[in-house]
Amino acid sequence: MEILNSALVFLHLLGMAGILSGFLIQVMTGNAKAPKVLLHSSLLQLVTGLLLVGVAEMGDGAVDHIKVGVKLVIALAVSVLAFLNLRRPATRLAVAAGVLTILNVAVAVFW
Repeated sequence: MEILNSALVFLHLLGMAGILSGFLIQVMTGNAKAPKVLLHSSLLQLVTGLLLVGVAEMGDGAVDHIKVGVKLVIALAVSVLAFLNLRRPATRLAVAAGVLTILNVAVAVFW
């Protein structure tokens, strides 16, 4: 179970890196491929985050459901922004997705 958890954390962090890099690419260069990176990375984070909660629920430790709920709402908002950004690329959508991702990291670390 530890290997599965480690693999999910690894993929979850890759998703975060993808969102932030897509955000930075789009803001700095206006690259047309950045919205796809944002969307795929946000979906990767959403799915791996849900799987991490499922693995944690199967374990012996307690799960903070309020924290999970807050992080889920933020992750859903990032995914929606990434989808809207794919349909009609706009720097402000990428910035909002990047800021919300940073906020999600802050919730994970400081809560």
